[in-house]
Amino acid sequence: MGLTPKEQEWADKTRRFLKAELKRANVTYAELARRLNEHGLEGETEASVNSKLVRGTFSATFLLACLAVLGITALALADL
Repeated sequence: MGLTPKEQEWADKTRRFLKAELKRANVTYAELARRLNEHGLEGETEASVNSKLVRGTFSATFLLACLAVLGITALALADL
């Protein structure tokens, strides 16, 4: 089941935002997976993180956990 064009637009914006924040924080996918595991999202691996970010679709839980482990405390939709 595919995404509508508007859903795909939001998925792309969110993916680009998260990848930019990882780069800004100098955090690799492997390091992100390690941090997520430490914060209770057990089973995340470098490959699973990569897959989610390549695909661009992931749960709100995953996004919020990523923001938390990166120390991002606020997000404005304009940032997307």
